[in-house]
Amino acid sequence: MSRTTTLSADSSLTRRRVLQMSSTAALATAIKTAFPSGAFAQGAGPEVKGTKLGYIALTDAAPLVIAKEKGIYAKYGLPDMEILKQASWGATRDNMALGTKANGIDGGHILSPKPYLYGTGKVMQNNQPLPMYTLLRLNEDCQGLSVSNEYKDLPVGTDCSALKEAFAKKKAAGKEVKAAMTFPGGTHDLWIRYWLAAGGIDPDKDISTIVVPPPQMVANMKVGTMDAFCVGEPWNEQLVNQDIGFTAATTGEIWFKHPEKVLGMRADWVDANPKAALAIMMATMEAQIWCEKMENKQEMAEIIGRRQWFNVPVPDIIGRLKGDINYGRGKVAKGTNLLMKFWGENGSVSYPWKSLDTWFVTENIRWGKFPPDTDIKALVDKTNRSDLWLTAAKGLGLKDMPSGDSRGPEKFFDGKVFDPADPLGYLKSLGIKRIA
Repeated sequence: MSRTTTLSADSSLTRRRVLQMSSTAALATAIKTAFPSGAFAQGAGPEVKGTKLGYIALTDAAPLVIAKEKGIYAKYGLPDMEILKQASWGATRDNMALGTKANGIDGGHILSPKPYLYGTGKVMQNNQPLPMYTLLRLNEDCQGLSVSNEYKDLPVGTDCSALKEAFAKKKAAGKEVKAAMTFPGGTHDLWIRYWLAAGGIDPDKDISTIVVPPPQMVANMKVGTMDAFCVGEPWNEQLVNQDIGFTAATTGEIWFKHPEKVLGMRADWVDANPKAALAIMMATMEAQIWCEKMENKQEMAEIIGRRQWFNVPVPDIIGRLKGDINYGRGKVAKGTNLLMKFWGENGSVSYPWKSLDTWFVTENIRWGKFPPDTDIKALVDKTNRSDLWLTAAKGLGLKDMPSGDSRGPEKFFDGKVFDPADPLGYLKSLGIKRIA
């Protein structure tokens, strides 16, 4: 997909594209006037001194926390930035709908599909669309698929097929089988559905899926609320450390270098505050670069683990940040490439590839969240602002940057291949799905 391709002829999308182009031009001008040497010129700066961004207590929110703690937002003229903990992804949605004008938030650390679910109104009150922009990707990999110790003697890993019979026996005994995720249509929902379906388990017919906020996953499994869950770190590691369950697989083993969270913001706020949006992006990107460095992992774990941020012990955070995976059941893998990635070569992790968003929309079509006739390209083009990322990257002085909007075909652990140029072909190849 080319960054310069146009949208469909739909007038609302065309108007949105005009606004995007105007916003991009404004940001380019802002770079020349406000960031001549990577910092602000005297008297030039963002339209506001800050706004409110939300986050969930998950390791992949680290760039927002670090940008605040290290004074990076202030460096870019945003001393009044507030990074506010949200109780759940549902609370994040509701506060995003309010916006700061109504004591909510204007953006934050959110699941990659959420800008699309918000923007179409699919998960909003009264189905009222909330136009959003995906500004950058916060991280790749390092979520977990965890299972209760009730099943610890079964050969369950990336291949979960051994659970099919066990789940069927439990249901036959009159007990409900539950798998937890964090938000319908979000990344964790899609990861656990993909994993179960690849093992022959229909996530809608063979079991029940439930929504549990990330920080409550471990406590809920401890009291037997669910049989399996998918969530980000540090909660899978904490589960293992408390010997309540085990990690069957990390999500990087399902799809290596998969996209996870994004910095998403209300489109109206970005359009109204182009310089401030640019400053937020640049500060967050600088924090991502810091988070990527191995020598900073320990300090990062100590910062985000503090009571005011995650309130989580450092040992529950640090291992998987470095690629040391304690799966439980006596299995430990040291120095793997499954660690959380924040930046990558030339910013390839941070760059919001449209091809990756194409997969998220396609997979949500698979499970009935979006209708089969969804214009995937138009939806991605009006929401994904890879153009703004390139503008911000230039402001940071980056020379080598990703080109185009596609990472190309993506391969999954079960041999399935997603070609972003042919999403319908991918859908046809899948066995378990909600569409014909």
